[in-house]
Amino acid sequence: MAVTTALALLFAANAAFAAPVDPALVRRGNLPTPIAASTARSYLSQLTVEAESNSPAYDRDLFNHWITISGSCNARETVLKRDGTNVQQDSACAATSGNWYSDYDGETFTVSSELDIDHMVPLKEAWVSGAKDWTDARREQFANDLTRPQLIAVSASSNRGKGDQDPAEWLPEREAYHCTYVRAWVQVKYYYDLSVDSLEKAALSDILSGC
Repeated sequence: MAVTTALALLFAANAAFAAPVDPALVRRGNLPTPIAASTARSYLSQLTVEAESNSPAYDRDLFNHWITISGSCNARETVLKRDGTNVQQDSACAATSGNWYSDYDGETFTVSSELDIDHMVPLKEAWVSGAKDWTDARREQFANDLTRPQLIAVSASSNRGKGDQDPAEWLPEREAYHCTYVRAWVQVKYYYDLSVDSLEKAALSDILSGC
């Protein structure tokens, strides 16, 4: 009986060891973890609620993005390295190989050109929510923020589908990521003292209530 039990335990251990691991659990290196849902709910209650304003008109060039972070690596290349596994880069810091998982749609990639670096809170969304009144330096910080969960490598198709929409208009295809997504969204808006419109706040509140 003891031998049978030992063999059963060994088989179970081997099976567990051999079981595939969800890439969503192992792909990340130093990706900033969003605030807890309870904190996000508190932060959301403190955000100013007002209609968006695009006057003066948004211009992407007013956000100096993909600045140099270290050596020859800019912000985009830094995020590709951070968000992938087994990422190899050439002397110019371009990713030549690696593995990436797109949180928005659950797709996996081995070619970096199939990925975009998404601004969690899009640049235009920031502009119409208060960034139009910022200094150039503040907009540059926002566009290249590696400290908060503002930059993330995702499939190009999901990023372009999102565009500059807020959570009342667009959410990731992967419902399992919705809670993380809105926690990150609120954290970024709170840190940068950006406003939310009424529909945006309602959508955020609804998702956070289930987190």
